[in-house]
Amino acid sequence: MSSSPFSSPLEQYLQHLHDKFARLEDGAVATYIPELGRARPGWFGIAIATVDGRVYEVGDSQVPFTIQSISKPFVYGMALEACGLKRVLSRVGVEPSGDAFNSISLDPATGRPLNPMINAGAIATAGLVPGETPAERFQLLLETFGGFAGRTLEMDDSVYRSERDTGHRNRAIAHLLRNFEMLTGNPEEALDLYFRQCSISVTCRDLAVMAASLANGGVNPVTSRRMLAPHNTGRLLSIMSSCGMYDYSGEWIYKVGMPAKSGVAGGLLAVLPGQLGVGVFSPPLDAKGNSVRGIRVCYDLAHDFGLHLFNTPRVVTSALRHARTGAEVRSRRIRVKAELDLLRAHGRSIRIYSLRGRLIFASLEPVMRAVLEEAGGNTHVILDLSQVVDLDRACCRLLFELRDQLIRQGVRTHFTGAEDKLLLRDYVVARLQEDGWESLCAFATVDQALEACENELLRRHGSERPPADEVPLPDHELCRGLTPEEIDDLSKRLTRIEYPAGAEVFAAGSVADAMYFLVRGEVGIFLKTSDSGEQLISRLGPGTSFGEVALVDREPRSATVRALEPIQTWRLAFDRFDRLGLEGSGQIQTKLYGNLASVLAARLRSANAEIRSLK
Repeated sequence: MSSSPFSSPLEQYLQHLHDKFARLEDGAVATYIPELGRARPGWFGIAIATVDGRVYEVGDSQVPFTIQSISKPFVYGMALEACGLKRVLSRVGVEPSGDAFNSISLDPATGRPLNPMINAGAIATAGLVPGETPAERFQLLLETFGGFAGRTLEMDDSVYRSERDTGHRNRAIAHLLRNFEMLTGNPEEALDLYFRQCSISVTCRDLAVMAASLANGGVNPVTSRRMLAPHNTGRLLSIMSSCGMYDYSGEWIYKVGMPAKSGVAGGLLAVLPGQLGVGVFSPPLDAKGNSVRGIRVCYDLAHDFGLHLFNTPRVVTSALRHARTGAEVRSRRIRVKAELDLLRAHGRSIRIYSLRGRLIFASLEPVMRAVLEEAGGNTHVILDLSQVVDLDRACCRLLFELRDQLIRQGVRTHFTGAEDKLLLRDYVVARLQEDGWESLCAFATVDQALEACENELLRRHGSERPPADEVPLPDHELCRGLTPEEIDDLSKRLTRIEYPAGAEVFAAGSVADAMYFLVRGEVGIFLKTSDSGEQLISRLGPGTSFGEVALVDREPRSATVRALEPIQTWRLAFDRFDRLGLEGSGQIQTKLYGNLASVLAARLRSANAEIRSLK
């Protein structure tokens, strides 16, 4: 599990399931194998492993128990790898039996077991494990199981002896298979290997990793070791889908929708191809030999997170388009140098995550994990959903719980681009009422949310002036270093002008004849575009200047500047600026040019940082 003091939303959900079903007292521990009857009915563990190797576990996930019939699909995979499909099909069929696990379901004409998930088929499959001696065959089997689990496994000798000494029905099945030549040689050898494979000790966590290896096309996601060819992995999962839960298989795949296999020691393994593996351990069984709590856990998981195999896409792409920090990207509001310096120093505490595509559990879970792992030291998180085309209720739940977890860690959270995510809106409103939705999604765009986060960060570090304040001329960024006498001289050459909200200060293509010091209010800089007509590219507040680039080249205006709210400005006509040098005030010109170069350099660095963050 995560080392973070805060558990992830998925861990919290698994704990919720554990708490919910730990009180169940239905079912009974298996006793037909005497050693299994020693299990505690209260043991209960849940684990999930994702195809990128992350494991979540709660409860008794480290308590060892014997794998029992969960071994059957893995031995079947070994047989396919060693013998090929044709030979395996000659010994074991693939048709569901609809019978209990210990039924003697053989083809009446050939004596071939109907499938490898019932005992008869599993014993026949054990007879196909390669090796010169019984010891060599068992060692290969043990190593293969360990490869799927990602660690060295051992056999529980006491359970093995108990199975061997009481397995009279299985012994009869083995000899019947030998009679039909589904086994060759001494049937006791295949039977003994079957008893041994069922007696291998695993944990709930092991089952989850083994399941995730199947979900990952036969590659263990923790060790990256290939354990099974992709085509054989598909065959194995097909058998699990139709036969893995014995005479409950049809109802299982209909309700839960994940290929699965159960064992009479209380283990249950389930696979969602391409996404994750599930392991559950709880000894009390129902009448069909399946873990009572295991079935209930898997049903809730599938229902709450939309994990049904036929309701989710097989191809899963990352939901994360890109992740950036406030030190790498700025809002469109142009800041004065002091503010830029502060945001450069502290902006990493703002993180922006842009999501994309169709969100499902498997694509969203790694993003949530990354957000929480990076949450330490963060003050703000922006989740941009504007490029998300669809999400299900399970993802709504995950996003909401992510928001709760971030709040508990003291991180302000904003969802942007969510106005058309109606399912998410309904979910949040049901949990937080309308005000909660409006607070969470107060900003339509990343830029709006980022500017608000920047403002909060600047206030926190004591730098920002309230936006409504009037910034006197000496405090403007272009006037740094000017003496009081020089400020007075400059002021005499300025004209104070006010513009109402929406007024155009100058238009793109117009003659550039002046620059402006913004005293109060906010202006927007707009560029003409071929598709949308006009686009806002930046905003400026008090203390900044605009129109000053033309001071250098005197070319026509490249953009339109419009008041976004009522503004007050000081206008410096270029002909008056030019006369500064002629009238003995050339030092003012030099300082203005120097400050202009510094301002433009800072803006260029900010733009370059944003471009780099998009690569």
